[in-house]
Amino acid sequence: MRLFTVAASFAAFVLPSFAQQIWDVYTTTWDRQKLFTYDNLGPNPINFVTPGAIGQADIVINDNQGYQSIWGHGGALTDSSASLLIYMKDNNPSNYWSLLGYLFDPTDGDGGAGLTYVRVPLGASDFSASSYTYDDSWQDTSLNDFNINMTPSEVFTILNDIKGINPYLKPGWMKDSGSINGGNFLDQYTQTYANYLLKCLQGFQSHGITAYAIGIQNEPMNSNPSYPTCKVSQQQEANVATALRSLMNSNGFSGTRIIAFDHNWSDAGDYAVDVVSLAPNAFDGVAFHCYGGSVSDQDTFHSAYPQKEIYFTECTGSMGSDWWSDIKWYMDNLYIGALEHNSHNALMWNLVLDPNGWPELPSSGSCRNPSCRGIVTMSGTSWTVNQEFYAMAQASKAIVPKDVNGPWGKRIGVTVGGSLSWALRVGAYVTGRVNPSDWLRYSIVVLNWDDSASTTWNPQDVTATIEFRGMQATYTFPVRGHHALVPAAVNATATNGTAIPSYTATVSFVPSASTSIASASASTAAHAPTSTNATITHASVPASSPISPVVKIRGANWFNF
Repeated sequence: MRLFTVAASFAAFVLPSFAQQIWDVYTTTWDRQKLFTYDNLGPNPINFVTPGAIGQADIVINDNQGYQSIWGHGGALTDSSASLLIYMKDNNPSNYWSLLGYLFDPTDGDGGAGLTYVRVPLGASDFSASSYTYDDSWQDTSLNDFNINMTPSEVFTILNDIKGINPYLKPGWMKDSGSINGGNFLDQYTQTYANYLLKCLQGFQSHGITAYAIGIQNEPMNSNPSYPTCKVSQQQEANVATALRSLMNSNGFSGTRIIAFDHNWSDAGDYAVDVVSLAPNAFDGVAFHCYGGSVSDQDTFHSAYPQKEIYFTECTGSMGSDWWSDIKWYMDNLYIGALEHNSHNALMWNLVLDPNGWPELPSSGSCRNPSCRGIVTMSGTSWTVNQEFYAMAQASKAIVPKDVNGPWGKRIGVTVGGSLSWALRVGAYVTGRVNPSDWLRYSIVVLNWDDSASTTWNPQDVTATIEFRGMQATYTFPVRGHHALVPAAVNATATNGTAIPSYTATVSFVPSASTSIASASASTAAHAPTSTNATITHASVPASSPISPVVKIRGANWFNF
């Protein structure tokens, strides 16, 4: 078995000549003694043996239950992120390539997170130096003045550098809207806007970037006059998608997906369902953001359209929020939760920002109070990764292809029992192989959020048994820092004010015999394996503004008068 961890992730694999074993561990712990740290357990791997008594928690993996493929995790390469990265490349190339490797290198055992998704705005966003589109000529409906090179050249440079590191990169969750700052889309420009989006795809392709998917409009229910947004109705978005699908099919983009909605969980049963019902042949699926509702709302859409794809495309961190509480929220809701509720991926907003959460469009102010935090904080030519990174890195290690051009990880069934079942949050995955005679590899991502402290800090290890194909392994999820004082850098607290001892993990493993799992049943709704009594606070969204859109995207200003 191969072990991964996010506060502790582990994965396990088994060679055909051996019994099932856990060999490798990637760990992140609440006290930061381990941060996406790799440990090779060989030559003393943990063996699966004949089952005995279960542990305090008992993780049961069922590879006869197959669900959706998981295509990776990542973040948004905004103009601001690209400008910071290109400065580092020009002034400290060693640090630049080290950072890109740490983020995107998918090679097994190399220490990189293997992130595979990059979301790219089409035109200016709230994280750009100025407002622009690819055609700002008034009423240029023929798009004669369309110019893809309005995008800063460093965006294309960074994307191609990332492609050189990670061949699995899905570059270009590409977006655009119908107005620079706020307003409503006008029906008369439906075909023009479809042409505009096709030109965007062609323009990026001319720079060596082929889009995996394109969205019609980011946050179509949001109109704000201070930054690039645009309100687009369900019917308008469906009309544009229908026209665009025809154009894409005729111009070499038949394999590029069109994704609808791209807004909050809370409207999964309204806008998301409605827009797909209006153009089911144009849309491949829908995307969600975290700023309203809950992750379980994704099931509302899945129940209505079980054969359509679900993506999670945006959430953002906030400066000054609690390190460990954030990691627990991201794991629970995004890197385990969103996948458990049928998403193929999970993305964060802003790959790189500076220590102030900038640079930001001067007129926007959308992230200044509180200021947004990037996945990476860059100061001059030095960099540090934030808590978002550790959550997605652990989850990423469980599903990136293990073979060149190999398949992605696939979610499979898992349940948790035992007296401390509430303390573990678990997701399970299997990764296929290029050669069908090779063993498959299985992974579990585990979050230990033991909040058992009462009046004094009382950290508890959780010893879990892992049940798989009639065999059993035992692994102890520790609370790091075996002493009575909480390190000053850690300020996570339970609702009663006591310290929260917690740990997360991801495990991958393969059986000793080659096999295949049942194909995914898209109509099978996902359910949480266990309930928990832990209270998680998402510090990224201020309580006074539970629905607070952060990604605002653009379009050509002549679409709105």
